[in-house]
Amino acid sequence: MQEDLQPLIEHLIELRTRLVRAVALMVVVFLILFHWSGDIYHLLALPMLKAMGEGSQMIATDVTSTFFVPLKVTGMAAFLIALPHTLYQAWAFVAPGLYQHEKKLVLPLIGSSCILFAVGMAFAYFLVFPVVFGFMTAATPQGVAMMTDIDKYLSFVIGMFLAFGVTFETPVVVIVLVRMGLVTVAKLREIRPYVIVAAFVIAAIVTPPDVLSQVMLAVPLWLLYELGVLLSAWLVTPKPVVAE
Repeated sequence: MQEDLQPLIEHLIELRTRLVRAVALMVVVFLILFHWSGDIYHLLALPMLKAMGEGSQMIATDVTSTFFVPLKVTGMAAFLIALPHTLYQAWAFVAPGLYQHEKKLVLPLIGSSCILFAVGMAFAYFLVFPVVFGFMTAATPQGVAMMTDIDKYLSFVIGMFLAFGVTFETPVVVIVLVRMGLVTVAKLREIRPYVIVAAFVIAAIVTPPDVLSQVMLAVPLWLLYELGVLLSAWLVTPKPVVAE
């Protein structure tokens, strides 16, 4: 019985070691960035401040917001910076149990997922935020001062980052589904009209009510789906049909 438990205990110890290493680096990065937490938040708030006009500022309706909101932003930045190392630790834990062809597939998928998520966040920050905040500012009724609460602004930004980051993972999801044999490239091409409709429905749910920001999410989602289909047709070799 003790011999049977030994491999399990070794795996748990290995898992604990990997988790400690991942968390330790995030803490170190957070401590390094802590001094510049105010500057990091200002950088995050810059698209909104530019849209509101020169001399504008945000407000804090909670007593602790001025301290904890920049702290949350710094924690988010530390997590993103340490993410490649965290994924490497996860990879190092599961790699010994994978076949060679699985290793060749998983590692590029992890790397491409990180890159695509970062590109999605950058797309939201540099292209979508100016459009959305500009629309909201222009739509402000006369006699109303637009003064956004920093905590609510952070929640909105995180939601948009997640929406666009996940959207840009579409090619990876499509390739994995085809690779696992859950769907064929022909089927993906067949359901293209439904995917386009679904892209606009999803965009209408997760973005503000202006049409332009919805289009800026729906169109990349559709194009990334098409990219995933093209890459699947190129990378994934169809399995030969075995005659019974």
